[in-house]
Amino acid sequence: MINLATRLIELKEKNNVLQKDIAKSVGLSLRSYQRYEYGERNPTSDILIKLADYFDVSLDYLVGRSDNPNSHKL
Repeated sequence: MINLATRLIELKEKNNVLQKDIAKSVGLSLRSYQRYEYGERNPTSDILIKLADYFDVSLDYLVGRSDNPNSHKL
C-alpha cells in the first residue's frame, strides 16, 4: 500500500522539484518536510492541504487512499 512518504517522493520526482523548493512553497523548514518524506512525522491537515495544492492532486491521492490524482477536479 502506498503511503504519504512514498507519494511525496513519487510526486517530487515526477515534477522534478527539490525538497527545499517544496518546503519553501508550503511554508516549512527543509528538515520538517524531510521528516514527512522519510516517514518520521505526519503533517497537520493544513500542511496536507498545502501539499495537495502544491502538487495539484487530491488529498486521497496524496495519502495513498486513491490512485486517481485528479479526483478533486470537476
